[in-house]
Amino acid sequence: MSDFLSRILTEIKPLDRKAMEAAKVRQDKLTKPKGSLGRLEELSIQVAGIKGKVIHSLEHKAIVTMAADHGVVSEGVSAYPQGVTGQMVFNFLNGGAGINILARFIGARVVVVDMGTVGDLPPHPNLICKKIAYGTKNMAREAAMSHSEAMKSIEAGIEIVEDEIAKGLDIVGTGDMGIGNTTASSAICAAITGEPVEELTGRGTGLANKQLAHKVEVIQKVLELNKPDPRDPIDVLAKVGGFEIGGLAGVMLGAAAHRVPVVVDGFISGAAALIAAKLSPRLKDYLIAAHLSAESGHKALLQYLGLMPLLDLRMRLGEGTGAALGIALVEAAVKTLAEMATFAEAGITKEKH
Repeated sequence: MSDFLSRILTEIKPLDRKAMEAAKVRQDKLTKPKGSLGRLEELSIQVAGIKGKVIHSLEHKAIVTMAADHGVVSEGVSAYPQGVTGQMVFNFLNGGAGINILARFIGARVVVVDMGTVGDLPPHPNLICKKIAYGTKNMAREAAMSHSEAMKSIEAGIEIVEDEIAKGLDIVGTGDMGIGNTTASSAICAAITGEPVEELTGRGTGLANKQLAHKVEVIQKVLELNKPDPRDPIDVLAKVGGFEIGGLAGVMLGAAAHRVPVVVDGFISGAAALIAAKLSPRLKDYLIAAHLSAESGHKALLQYLGLMPLLDLRMRLGEGTGAALGIALVEAAVKTLAEMATFAEAGITKEKH
């Protein structure tokens, strides 16, 4: 492990219990029955613990959407060709994708990162290039990447989020784009959780039953060939992961080191969270699961992490779309805590008669 990553891991501190208690005390004084705002109350207390204070707003919001390609696509595991990854990157940059619409809706900026697409994408002022390689190798035949490349992908994610923090960042959401990345995510999930591959593998971009069965077979072959060590998250990432998955793990770790809450999108972001949480178990306190993806493995993944999703909208788009909606709920939680009147302020008698 590099000195840079080791330093970041040591900077991830426990939540501030005094700030959480202050948030809880204020919640109980607000003009409502105790606990009546449910998860919104819990979120406001969690954010207070992350930030170290009872905050009044989440002014600066960002979704980091990372793109990369996967060599395993050559095994026929996706309904879409590999070229779609790069095409969608330009859709993000042109503001026409689902994440662009939802990010505008919540007032968040979209940070688009090329972590390892095939070929060279033309320069664009809003495209950040952190390309590790031109896609991962075909992990059905060899490891997806080297140990060094896995480390570089995580470190690149940390650098990205630290750059965004320097611009102003109160909360971050994670997003992805990469044809074939549900295959890598299922492999990561199976390697770390130990759950059966067939229960963790979904239809991705819309596979038919025969294609889905083939995808399961490919993932089983991948795991048997590469034998990722579940005790070593860097080994798992290197053998069966993706560059965008490593990058998103770095975003999560870097954000937590700077006390920035992380709203985790769907299955691919969840796989990144598995890697990141294995590196720093304390990270889980900084994570907020935006939604339950329609991808079949996501539920088991969230249960393993001990995270409860805020929404269940049968979404499986990725890009950070679920994270954007999750950020809206976190902001609602913060605002109700900060702006709702207390019983004393409103002149309302709290005692029972």
